[in-house]
Amino acid sequence: MTTAAHGATRPDATGPRAPRATRKIWIDGAFVDQSEAKVSVFDHGFLYGDGCFEGIRAYGGRIFKLRSHLQRLFDSAEKIHLKSRYSIDEVERAVRETVAINDLDDAYIRLVLSRGVGTLGLHPFKCPVPGTIVIADSIELYPPELYETGLKVIVADRPRIPIKCLDPAIKSLNYLNNILAKVEAIEAGVLEAIMLNLDGFVAECTGDNLFVVKDGTVITPAAEAGMLHGITRKFVIDTVAPACGHAVKERMMRLEEVLDADEVFLTGTAAEIIGVTHVGDAVIGNGTVGPVTRELTAEFRSRIGRNAPED
Repeated sequence: MTTAAHGATRPDATGPRAPRATRKIWIDGAFVDQSEAKVSVFDHGFLYGDGCFEGIRAYGGRIFKLRSHLQRLFDSAEKIHLKSRYSIDEVERAVRETVAINDLDDAYIRLVLSRGVGTLGLHPFKCPVPGTIVIADSIELYPPELYETGLKVIVADRPRIPIKCLDPAIKSLNYLNNILAKVEAIEAGVLEAIMLNLDGFVAECTGDNLFVVKDGTVITPAAEAGMLHGITRKFVIDTVAPACGHAVKERMMRLEEVLDADEVFLTGTAAEIIGVTHVGDAVIGNGTVGPVTRELTAEFRSRIGRNAPED
């Protein structure tokens, strides 16, 4: 597989910023200070990664695609036979209250649904009460300058988990498949890695969905390649791209198509839209963020800036 360019160095750590103020965390119906926010060591979310989660953004006080995120959370829970103690409407209220009590207009929200406290064994139904947590804070996934200059990525040696083993459409608490591929990227001196499925088709990146542009056509891997069904991905396909006059094709894609693309960009809740200029040693297009990527980014930012959709 394509790895890092010669002389690559480990990138600076990125991720959630240190809180500017003490946050209030919603845990099972009550707010607690972040210093007191705890889960039991017997919680199966902690012991076995048994649960699911969502990462959600708020812009200007509006929570971007909140209902879509909540529906995906409940779909994930249903697929792992986890029944929430709260209804989807109750969880929505908890999310809105958490953003409000922390006085955040722009925020990153982490919503966690855990199997809950149980025994020291895999049996999920010995956990009588699922746990629910809502965190609202800030996030910076990639340094701001990379949105102008573009992102360098690699292709991970580690493949994506096959759908028959664990459906990647489940946004589960067990992210080791993604994390180990992310480690490959970090050790190669970059911040993201493309993951292929066992048949060699492009699936997604460790935390983002992938798009290519070739001769003006926007293409993204089909869901059957094995990926999380990204909310931002769908927003780009259904709304942003058509508004810019682009129809998006979804189909199976080989790595060679990525390397031969005129442009490559990634989408994700935390990432939003970011261009890719290098895949390992291969230069994408002319090595800069391309015009279609910039056009889609401008349209995306315009829509979230003036009235971010919450459906």
